[in-house]
Amino acid sequence: MSQTHILAIDQGTTSSRAIVFGPEMAPVATGQQEFAQHFPRSGWVQHDPEDLWATSLATAREAIERAGLRAGDIAAIGITNQRETTLVWDRKTGRAIHPAIVWQDRRTAEICARLRAEGAEPMIRERTGLLCDPYFSGTKIAWILDAVEGARARAEAGELAFGTVDSWLIWRMTDGAVHATDATNAARTLLYDIRSGAWDPELCALIGVPMAMLPEVRDSAGDFGTARADLFGGAIPIRGVAGDQQAAAIGQACFRPGMLKSTYGTGCFALMNTGETPVVSRNRLLTTVAYQLGGRRAYALEGAIFVAGAVVQWLRDGLGIIRSAAETAGLADRADPEQAVYLVPAFTGLGAPHWDPDARGALFGLSRGTGPAEIARAALESVGYQTADLLAAMQADAAGAFGAETVLRVDGGMTASDWTMQFLADILGAPVDRPVVQETTALGAAWLAGMAAGIYPGTEGFAEAWALDRRFEPAMPAAAREARLAGWRDAVRRTLTTG
Repeated sequence: MSQTHILAIDQGTTSSRAIVFGPEMAPVATGQQEFAQHFPRSGWVQHDPEDLWATSLATAREAIERAGLRAGDIAAIGITNQRETTLVWDRKTGRAIHPAIVWQDRRTAEICARLRAEGAEPMIRERTGLLCDPYFSGTKIAWILDAVEGARARAEAGELAFGTVDSWLIWRMTDGAVHATDATNAARTLLYDIRSGAWDPELCALIGVPMAMLPEVRDSAGDFGTARADLFGGAIPIRGVAGDQQAAAIGQACFRPGMLKSTYGTGCFALMNTGETPVVSRNRLLTTVAYQLGGRRAYALEGAIFVAGAVVQWLRDGLGIIRSAAETAGLADRADPEQAVYLVPAFTGLGAPHWDPDARGALFGLSRGTGPAEIARAALESVGYQTADLLAAMQADAAGAFGAETVLRVDGGMTASDWTMQFLADILGAPVDRPVVQETTALGAAWLAGMAAGIYPGTEGFAEAWALDRRFEPAMPAAAREARLAGWRDAVRRTLTTG
């Protein structure tokens, strides 16, 4: 059984997972551990860097053991990670100088506001494809350097290293021999020119990040060093890296321009492959790197929905009208079809294409007859409506470049709900495809590593191996769809605080 398997490490926001994939790219064994979330102030979200490392290592060992394998059976490691989460560490000791600042953290809002006031956002947008927002890593790095005594001088002297979580894990696994990231993670920092494929000195100076801190940017499939032998009982090469949403798009085999995937977790992230030319959004979507293979970058348009699966948690924990997520579809199915109830789940603002952080959730269309069933239905429908907004924006942006495909590939926990997926197909007026392998993020990382290691096929072979579990075909009449969408747009308009 020599070197026929791949170990994928999926380091997420609330837990770390590791999955061993076999020679046919099917999951063999899994390990998973949650870790603590830290909220020191309102709007601040932190992780203990040692938790990220310890849980990644423990779950990787657990997956290998459960698979009945040894290090010598693993051809390579692939890593996928929560993007934008920011770490700064001492190059000599390998210890972080500050807790990891999580992608959700908003502490650098004032820095971003200052940059916008100084007129910097157009340049940032043109070079990075991103908005000037605390979401991204660059301003987080600058904040750490100013908050930790002596850190800025040490960074300028080359004593400190920055990395997103992938770089942190690579550094620890290689005992500091490799300080690298891939193009998909570099593209989320506000510091990387996505067209030239290089760190941008002017952006680094503008935001206040010494370039001596930055990792080397490599292909998503390639050489990221070797995990030291004492970790797993033998040395294992690291051969694949991608940020989690790009890894999911790869795992869905979205290799052709126009192909779409949407991942439904706590929030929702939709990506459309736009090919080798970055498409500038006219609808406040992000332009980003989808993957980089053989030195060639493919780009994507990306939109984020802040509340997807979280709306079901709200039904359970906030309202108490369900005891488990599995009850939601049955409750929604009993709703009065004559009631047009809309829930705009702007619990933490609205994401793309609105980007209104001050908007708050609202229910519209209530009557004396409205009850738990109607609210549950409105909650599930809100995910479909928000996806429709994203895809309409993507298709409008891409219209001049190519014809966007009409099939949406989906993954994530909410896709287990047939009711939700059918409504999604109905409100999009397009087929929705749910794959056999739902662990698409880990699969994407595994495929990158396996292809680089020579045991998995190239893009065409991988795309052919993608397997459909179920296709949801739209059944709603066009007139009903347009009426429902009109009601949703009116509800959103009433919720927005921006013009």
